[in-house]
Parts: sequence; C-alpha cells; structure tokens
Amino acid sequence: MQRCIIRLAGQRWQFSARCVSSAPAKQIALHSAFPVLKLPLLPIQHHVYEANLRNSNACQKKYTELKDKVRRGGGETAVARHTQRNRKLLVRERLCLLLDDDNFLELSPFAGLGLPYGDIPSAGCLTGIGRINGLWCVFIANDATVKGGTAYPISVKKQLRAQEVAIQNRLPCVYLVDSGGAFLPLQSEIFPDKNHGGRTFYNEAIMSAMKIPQVALVCGSCTAGGAYIPTMAEEAVMVHQIGTIFLGGPPLVKAATGEEVSPEDLGGARLHAEVSGCVDHFAWKEKEAFDQTRNIISTLNFQLPEEEEDTAKRKAGEEPLHSSEELLGLAPRSYSHTLDVRMILFAGQIVSRLVDGSRFQEFKARYGTTLVTGFAKIHGHLVGIVANNGALTYKAALKGSHFVQLCDQRDIPLLFLQNTAPAAPLTLSAAQAEMNSNHLKAQGSMMSAVACASVPKITVVIGGCHGADSYAMCGRAFDPNFLFLWPNARVSLTAPGHAGSLLPADDEQEEEKLNQNLEEESLAFFSSGRMWDDGVILPQETRTVLGVCLDIIKQQQYQLSTEKRRSVLIRM
Repeated sequence: MQRCIIRLAGQRWQFSARCVSSAPAKQIALHSAFPVLKLPLLPIQHHVYEANLRNSNACQKKYTELKDKVRRGGGETAVARHTQRNRKLLVRERLCLLLDDDNFLELSPFAGLGLPYGDIPSAGCLTGIGRINGLWCVFIANDATVKGGTAYPISVKKQLRAQEVAIQNRLPCVYLVDSGGAFLPLQSEIFPDKNHGGRTFYNEAIMSAMKIPQVALVCGSCTAGGAYIPTMAEEAVMVHQIGTIFLGGPPLVKAATGEEVSPEDLGGARLHAEVSGCVDHFAWKEKEAFDQTRNIISTLNFQLPEEEEDTAKRKAGEEPLHSSEELLGLAPRSYSHTLDVRMILFAGQIVSRLVDGSRFQEFKARYGTTLVTGFAKIHGHLVGIVANNGALTYKAALKGSHFVQLCDQRDIPLLFLQNTAPAAPLTLSAAQAEMNSNHLKAQGSMMSAVACASVPKITVVIGGCHGADSYAMCGRAFDPNFLFLWPNARVSLTAPGHAGSLLPADDEQEEEKLNQNLEEESLAFFSSGRMWDDGVILPQETRTVLGVCLDIIKQQQYQLSTEKRRSVLIRM
C-alpha cells in the first residue's frame, strides 16, 4: 500500500491506494447475471424482415464482388512481373510469413475504389492488426503490384490511419516497405498539408517517444520519401538484391552526373548494413527477413497472459440464442424498415453475435426510449452499449450523456450501434422551435460527454449515419478507436429522399438532383472507398470483429514501463 496525496481547490486530501504493478496480476471478473433479452419477431414485422433480408443479400453480393476485386491487386500482368521478373513474394504471402496465422483484422480493404483518379485497389497497401508471437501488432504493407507501389493520396491517408490506430491503442507497428514514392501528378494532394505524406514521419517520431515499438522490413524499393520509413524505425531489416533505399534511383544519378550505377551498389542491403548503418539486420532471402522480424518482436517488453488463461476467457462467454442469418433481416434497408434494436443485440450465433448469452442489463429502460443503453459482455469483455432505436430526442440525448459519463467513470469501453434519423426535425411552430432548442442543448451535452470520455470507443453503423445525431453517436469526427459499417449502411448529411429538408420548398429540380447525388454518395462502399471508416463488415461477422477489437484494445495493459516519456531514438 502507498500513501497518495491530491490537491483540490487549495485543500489537501490523503487516502490509501494500492500500488498498481506494471505486470498485471491474475484477476477474476465480477460475476454478472444480466437478464436475457426475449424479443421474438412478430407476424406483423415479417414483411419488414423479408425486405431487409433481400436488401442485405444484394449488399452482400456487392461486398463479395469488391472483395474479390481488391484481392487481385494490380491484375495478372502486374502480379506476374512482381513474382517472376522481380522474384518477390506477394503482399499476402508476406503476411503469412510475418503473422502467427491468417486470423487478422484487415482495415479499410475497399479504400481507393471509385475515386476521381481511378481505382487503386486497397489504396496500394494492406493495413491491419495481426498477432506476431502472440502480440497484436499493426502492419502497413505496400502492394507493389498496384501501380508499382506508387503512393496516391488515398495511400497516404490509409497509412496515416494505421499509425493512428497504433497510437490510440498502443500497438507495435511493422512496416513492410516496397514503395516507388509519391505519384507526382497528384503531388499537391500528397506533399504540402498537415495530414499529407510528411505526417508519416512525424508520427514515427512521436510513436517512438511514446514507447510504441516500430520495426521496418525493406522487401522492395524505398525511393524518395519512402526511404525515411526504415531509417526512422527503431529496428530495420533489409533483404539482399530485393530491398533498396535511396532518395533518387540510378536513372536520376545518370541524369545528374552521367554515371551508371546499379541499384544494389547505390542503396542495396549490403551497403546499408555494412557501410551506412541505415539498417540493423541483413537477410539473404525474404523468408529469413521475416524470421528476423518475428525475433525482433519477441524482444519487446510485454508480459502477455498465459495462453490457457486467454483461451479460458474466450470460452467463458455464453452462446447466444438465434441463428446468425437473422442479422441480415435485422439490418435496416432504410430508416422506415428499422426493427427494435434490442433484437440486434441478441440475434446471431456464437461466431457472429454481439453479446454473450443474449444477456443485456438495460439502463434507464423507461426513459428516452428511442435510445437503448445498457451493459453486456462480448467474448467476456464488459462493454457499455449505446444504440439508436429511433430519433435522438431530448430525453434520449440526456440519457445518452448520463450513460456515457457513467461508463467513463467505471472505465468501461463503449460500443455505439448507429442508425440515426434521416433528417433533422423541421421547425413549423413556436412550440416546435422551443422543443428543437432544448433538443440541441441535450445533443450538445451528449456530444461533449462522448468527446471527453477517455474510455475506448467502437462504432458500428448498422443503418443510417446522418446529420448531427451521428456526432453524438461517436461518428468519425469524434475519434472512435474503430468505426465499421454494415453493407446496408448509409452515410450522408441527410438521407436520400430527404434533401427537401435542406432546400427551399419551391426548388424541386435542385431537390431531385441532390437526392440523386445522395443516393450514390451515401452508399457504404462509396464511404469506405474514401476511408470515412475502418471497413465494411458483414452483419454476421460483427461479433467476431468486436471481440478482436476488444482484445486489441486490452493488450496495452500488458506493456511494461509505459509511464516514462523519453526522447526519440536517434540513429548514428
């Protein structure tokens, strides 16, 4: 025990507190016996369920088509050139060598599709979170089959988001570098601004100072800006005759000096391992390089729970009650096809449900009923759930504010299930104006509570993501640790068909045009192509994804000695 002293408003308070060890002791969670939700599908709801199911099947077909497209990378010709002429492994083959298994969480796989400058499958790089020697790590892996590894604006955005995930969740970060530098015709969207390419290197420095480990594996070209990634990482591995690091390659040397030099002599693995010291580990082959990278990860200062204890925790969750396929009929086709959100809280089987044992302890069940709040467990993790069940009214917003602060007080992660109203309420009378004013104040209170809550937050858009309600429900601007969309989701200022709420009543032509734009631009895949989220996930896979996210978030408590802030590691 130790004595703690707090100074508050000029007064001196003393109390006893137990010292917190940097190595977590074995702990037993409080027993919970939350009530089981029992909400059967009523006969009157079957037509809504069937309409939702047809829409979900169409969305799932689109999801599968796009997934197949991005997995092909840059196409057959580019893949053949990469593997046969350059004799390099494909990016997913590299991940198989790096990670313990293929059970990793890929982030934003549809990023780069449908952009004004063309399709860039997976934004030219794979990012995600997987286990290396049992430790969850962020990976950022360039796919050189897509545009030769050239970085587009969306590529930079995807890499920055992966670093943000690493910072927010204190995850080690591994860079698999195989990049040809920036796409010069779009340099104005890649170079100059705060969240453009230079932010990658700023983040590397900040992460190092925060004691977030970073390892770089050079398994291809590191040209121009890409050359700084391995040199700023804490440890770097480089592959002989495949990896190169230089600001300007042999063509630029010849143009400037007339001298002809090979890539290996100019910036190969032997040069940087033996002469410049830019890399720390030399590998003859890619397989050896990945073994070295895994060995580096094993030196990190983490103390993970025993494997048996971890397995027991995963098996401790009760199986929910219904088939996972029911989630497809509960995913709303539109706001008018929304069923009681509590049904979503227990629909699905063990691999895809949202809460353990269909058990849910509801909070303020009779107040502000258009927002459902309460406690549940997902794969053994206690979470606070905030779910739209109608418009976010004055009472609902106050209730949400109260519950979010309660979870923050108890250090309980928050899960937001977002399906907001399609448009803001109209003001047609003085009484309505007063009601809307109170509504705004209550919503502002909830936004403040969400923004200031220091606990981890995960958002899943299960229907609509529209207007100010989406901010209060922890939309992208409110910095959730993870944000996912169901394929049926819609993301826009106002829902398609509701553009009239934003325009004068007599402007029908403009309203029709805006509604057409909203119909196209609010689609989940349009959103994901621009990285307004961390990916589209299928409803029946939601429970699995949430369980992985909660495991990832929890890992930071296993890192030892995180308190002391230090200066950035400086290379010789």
